[in-house]
Amino acid sequence: MTLDAYAAELRLVDHRVHGAFVAAPDRAGFEEALREGPHGPVPPWMSAFDSQLGFAVRRWCAPLLDLPAHAPADAYWRRRDELGEPSVAARLLPAAGVDHWLVDTGYQGDVLTSPDALGRAAGGRGHTVVRLEALAEALAAQGTAAAAYPEAFRALLHEASRDAVAVKTVAAYRAGLDLDWSAPDPAEVRAAAGRWLAEAGPAPRLTDPVLLRHGVHCAVERGLPIQVHTGFGDRDLDLHRANPLLLTGLLRQPAVAAVPVMLLHCYPFHREAGYLAQAFDQVYCDVGLAVNHVGARAAAVVAESMELAPFAKLLYSSDAWGPAELHYLGATLWRRATAAATQAWVDAGDWSEPDARRVMRMIGRENALRAYHL
Repeated sequence: MTLDAYAAELRLVDHRVHGAFVAAPDRAGFEEALREGPHGPVPPWMSAFDSQLGFAVRRWCAPLLDLPAHAPADAYWRRRDELGEPSVAARLLPAAGVDHWLVDTGYQGDVLTSPDALGRAAGGRGHTVVRLEALAEALAAQGTAAAAYPEAFRALLHEASRDAVAVKTVAAYRAGLDLDWSAPDPAEVRAAAGRWLAEAGPAPRLTDPVLLRHGVHCAVERGLPIQVHTGFGDRDLDLHRANPLLLTGLLRQPAVAAVPVMLLHCYPFHREAGYLAQAFDQVYCDVGLAVNHVGARAAAVVAESMELAPFAKLLYSSDAWGPAELHYLGATLWRRATAAATQAWVDAGDWSEPDARRVMRMIGRENALRAYHL
């Protein structure tokens, strides 16, 4: 069996993903979902289809919608609109070949399928990932008093994560990762909560560094794997403050050494993340999100992610949000990229083919099964 064929048959664990659209977007909404940075419709003088991701949609998703590969963007959209969202999802989600979906519901989850619904639609199983900042914002919306906040957050985290497989922080978006990562004391948390709650308003958004740190350290106590957004993201993020190397002070703490820390996305800092995965036993990393967006260049990014990181510490993810195309493409492009990268090393005599298959299985499936106790 060739490495391409082996990759095509390998059942994956997508350790970081969101739900798929419940209702069909219009074309502007669909194209917006193909872009990571902007908030709003694509300008009239460009199309999100004219990108590596857009070309990948037309190449790999079009045949599953009964279109030829590389169908023009207008033809693709007409066919998608004609089929409707449930039919598109029914074709694309099972074709991803994913057994386990670890779903973050903390961002616009009301317009997306739940973890259970995503798993059923895809022929696999959905699992919940709890977003720490969403819990804090729920406490603020409930009118929690500042004096009660430290323990109220801890109690809510334990309740919300009762059936979860992991927790996640988006501190990189809210304050950057260049924080003092020591655990704040209760008085410091109460004071920060007082300031934040006084000005939070009806739609609270947690940006206070003390409360972000408190959430992470409560998660460390909880003991579940902690997913940390690093690297590439939308324009709410200051990219230079999302370098995973800024987490080094947190990772050195003895309590954190006992908890798996999953560095998400990482690109363009995937080499830095690989160093951290080598230097710290509890650190894992992926290049999810980037693989979809770089499209035809995915093999280069995947190969670079495998330079320093121990293979037992690399994970597969799509970070798909919204269009089922992204759930399917994440798996398809990762399989092709990993097979291409490892085949080149086999052809050069640097790797054996059995080792290539074994590493592919580790990254695509086995590492996540072990780390998340699935």
